[in-house]
Amino acid sequence: MRTIKLVVAYDGSCYHGFQKQKNAVTVQGILEEMLCKLCGEKVIIAGSGRTDAGVHAFAQTVTFTTNGRIPCANIVRASRSMLPRDIVVLTAEEKEEGYHARFSARWKIYQYKLLMTAQPNPFMMRYAWQLAETLDVASMQEATTLLLGTHDFSAFRSTGSVEGSPVKTIYEAGWMQQGDELIFRIAGDGFLYHMVRNIVWSLVQVGLGKRTPKDFAAELQAQRCEFLSEPAPAEGLYLTEVCYQPYPTK
Repeated sequence: MRTIKLVVAYDGSCYHGFQKQKNAVTVQGILEEMLCKLCGEKVIIAGSGRTDAGVHAFAQTVTFTTNGRIPCANIVRASRSMLPRDIVVLTAEEKEEGYHARFSARWKIYQYKLLMTAQPNPFMMRYAWQLAETLDVASMQEATTLLLGTHDFSAFRSTGSVEGSPVKTIYEAGWMQQGDELIFRIAGDGFLYHMVRNIVWSLVQVGLGKRTPKDFAAELQAQRCEFLSEPAPAEGLYLTEVCYQPYPTK
């Protein structure tokens, strides 16, 4: 039995998230259908984590086991004609027995894209949260530094989250502005349901002057689910990388 690791990129706009669901088109469902044909047997994949409907991935990791003998290079090559154009297998490699996309992962990187524009851009409606208001980026950055380190993120977990420890360690968090785009990048050892989108929503409230960095600090320290607002829209969120080695220390 072989264990295969794939790194997959996808535009999540047309899918009901990554995880397979009944009566819904998902990224997992499309990938499994393709792999069953290639391997000549039933294939069930495991992803490094779920992404919601409309969320994108630059590098989602999946693993599966198979008795099929198709070379990894041929999986990548054949997938080009077997998958829709909004799902791409970037790499395929054989891994040791027991290697698992989710349980072997050590940390992940997400990014969230804001587009600051007076007029909505129809070509970006699926790929960024568009805001007409001016944001105080310096205040947002000040609040963002509070995320670094180990915290109980219960206040940023939406209802419906699977059971698990709300204590997570954030290694990197910050904003980068490129013209009218404002990109949030965050790296950590784990993320709760809607955690990144909830954090972005709160940080935008700081940027709009509706909250202060001190308010954000109090929300972070609340350690209970008091998050009553809608999270930032799904279309701005991207799973950037899943890392399988410890976070590098300087």
